Amino acid sequence: MCDLNITLVQTGLFWEDRERNLEKFSRIAENLARPTDVVILPEMFNTGFSMNAAALAEAMDGPSVRWLAEAAAWKRCVFVGSVIIREGARHFNRLIWMRPDGSFTYYDKRHLFRMAGENEHFTAGTRRLVVDIGNWRVCPMICYDLRFPVWSRNRGDYDCLIYIANWPKPRRSAWKVLLRARAIENQSYVIGINRIGRDGLGMVFSGDSAVFGPKGIRLSRTRPHEESVEAVTLSYQKLMDFRDKFQVLHDADGYELI
Repeated sequence: MCDLNITLVQTGLFWEDRERNLEKFSRIAENLARPTDVVILPEMFNTGFSMNAAALAEAMDGPSVRWLAEAAAWKRCVFVGSVIIREGARHFNRLIWMRPDGSFTYYDKRHLFRMAGENEHFTAGTRRLVVDIGNWRVCPMICYDLRFPVWSRNRGDYDCLIYIANWPKPRRSAWKVLLRARAIENQSYVIGINRIGRDGLGMVFSGDSAVFGPKGIRLSRTRPHEESVEAVTLSYQKLMDFRDKFQVLHDADGYELI
């Protein structure tokens, strides 16, 4: 049973400037110091969290998705990040799970942040994604999804939750508490990747990117407000041993989403 090596990229973003952001992440990729299985980038890593969807949207064969494919092939690992995608007249905040062989799958953000008008500019996703990587099952989500425990509930179908985000500093306490809560209640590793800096609307982001184990213990060292690329190894055996010893998921309530 293999462990999972993940790389957390906490950084600022250039507001609505795809070219500069892709150049920046190319430099970050070039400087990755060790082999990894998954590199995780913030939400809307190529533009920042903008509601200017019509102007910034790309097709699935656009430059940002191509960049993810090139980066994944170059570094021989999965790259994860979200991009504004256009399909007909609709726009999606779409997380791309890009594999090194160029194949990919995706998740469209389910919970759109109405306080920023995201629900007015984007179409909500309708399906949850669980993706296999080696012996691991990973469930990737986006930002505001973190606040909705039913959508995140482990039905025995994943081992690791990922949340990529542009989560503002004024609500950093909720970010940190909810990441830990999702880990404990789901007996899962939880990874939260958030940006830092100030966006084009003046909103400040503290980062607070973190990895939590299934007991709610923090496993990462990334500091708030600092540019950081951190490698963390997740132990599959420790997860299985804990689930076997403390069988919380066997007593979970059943439910149906409507």
